[in-house]
Amino acid sequence: MPAPELPQYRIQGLDYPMAYTAAGQGPAVLLVHGSLCDYRYWRWQLAALAERYRVLAPSLRGYWPAAYTKADPRFSVEQHARDLADFIRLQPDGRPVHLLGHSRGARVALELACRNPELVHTLILADPGFPVEGDPEPPAFHYEAVRKLEQGDIEGALADFVDTVNGPDTWRHMVGWFKTMVRNNAGTLLSQVREAGLPFRMERAGALDCPVLLLGGANSPARYGRRQDMLQQVLQHVERSVIPQAAHGMNLANPLAFNRRVLEFLDSHADTRPDKDAS
Repeated sequence: MPAPELPQYRIQGLDYPMAYTAAGQGPAVLLVHGSLCDYRYWRWQLAALAERYRVLAPSLRGYWPAAYTKADPRFSVEQHARDLADFIRLQPDGRPVHLLGHSRGARVALELACRNPELVHTLILADPGFPVEGDPEPPAFHYEAVRKLEQGDIEGALADFVDTVNGPDTWRHMVGWFKTMVRNNAGTLLSQVREAGLPFRMERAGALDCPVLLLGGANSPARYGRRQDMLQQVLQHVERSVIPQAAHGMNLANPLAFNRRVLEFLDSHADTRPDKDAS
């Protein structure tokens, strides 16, 4: 199946031209991509979720189509969470959003929910990836990938990073459009490496009052399941599901099952409040 073309829009009102794609009408679902990706990562979710929702998928600051090619201090989880909070506030309906983040994007989504709970109606974290206090030293693959990038070995750096995050030999089997997207965002690793040892305090998640869905790939590396175990222990309103026949990139490997579970969760937590503009 050919990859669908996605329309590109620019939000007005931020301090930089955030690019995003969108589809559908109704309550907003905001999709947050992870490392080396951008809004194109969600191409198999846009149409499916847009049947009942307004789906918004931005490219985070520093990613394609304005990707950083060298280390930049403006690249951080906190900055991305602030950007998305501003993005939500600029939406015309004035409602909190359903927020879905994958991998590093799940940490950005979690940071946003902790900082601005009034902006988040529900939260979905797909294979959340982040260190927590008490973890051992960060894995060396971040630094090895950066070393190869700095030496000009882009393919080697990307293969190492993707295979470590997703599982052995993932990069070699990835389809062309995915490899293009990852190559477009290779330079972001030069900034992201500074986050490798920055932990998230798990008790912050315990203060969240919104419904949360934890999603994992059946074949994902075990570290993602351990992080979900920790979140499940502290979250107040939490559900958990496994996407079969999929690893870390579960929304691409098994989009039918992923989209179905996401829609079930969203529909079960519909926002029935009247619009702010209603008389």
